[in-house]
Amino acid sequence: MNKYMKMAIEEAREGIRQHHGGPFGCVIVKDGKVIGRGHNKVVINHDPTCHGEMMAIRDACKNIGDFDLEGCELYTTGQPCPMCRGAILWAGIKKVFYGCNIEDTENIGFRDNVFYNTDFAEMEEELNRIECLELYAEYKKIEDKTMY
Repeated sequence: MNKYMKMAIEEAREGIRQHHGGPFGCVIVKDGKVIGRGHNKVVINHDPTCHGEMMAIRDACKNIGDFDLEGCELYTTGQPCPMCRGAILWAGIKKVFYGCNIEDTENIGFRDNVFYNTDFAEMEEELNRIECLELYAEYKKIEDKTMY
């Protein structure tokens, strides 16, 4: 068994045993060193964004003092959902290894399928675009955006 996936499984088990959430654990590795880890904490934190991958990304970023995780690999017990995939892309992680796939996750009661079948056009509506464009223009003028 891959040692990093074993760590992700151990992380998930810890979360299950503590009643934090589902069986999802994750570790992030850079240059052969684990820089972040996390498990699902949706239940304990009362927060639907606290998936294992999200927790590991937050932990890794905190540990290295940067939001850029380029060059890292992510190991997770379940194939990432759309939210986690977005975070993985934003973080710059280029390689993801997962244990169970989306169908396996649905088979234990998780409803990821809704995210692939929802028409967001029915949910979204543009509002106050001019004012928001002014805000964007203000931000665009800032020379050093690394401070934000």
